[in-house]
Amino acid sequence: MNTIKFNEERLLNILRAPQVSEKATFVAEKNGQVIFNVASDATKPEIKAAVEKLFKVTVEGVQVSVVKGKQKRFGRFMGKRQDWKKAFVSLAAGQEINFAASEQG
Repeated sequence: MNTIKFNEERLLNILRAPQVSEKATFVAEKNGQVIFNVASDATKPEIKAAVEKLFKVTVEGVQVSVVKGKQKRFGRFMGKRQDWKKAFVSLAAGQEINFAASEQG
């Protein structure tokens, strides 16, 4: 197993926010995965290290997808929202991340 050292300050800036939606809840219950909005230049090993460090869980795997920004109208001009990266983090069996508890502590 690779034990790659990452810059701790970089790891703290990789995870932007958990993705909270019906689909994210369904995926969490069915597959034991948690969905995060991550930095657009983050790599899979960095995402894995960041989740393990911040939430003290074991990560089995990471899948990422780039969500393309929508075309939107800003006044009389057409514009485009920014693309962003979504990470599906698979946790080891029997582990979960409780966001409500981690905010209080």
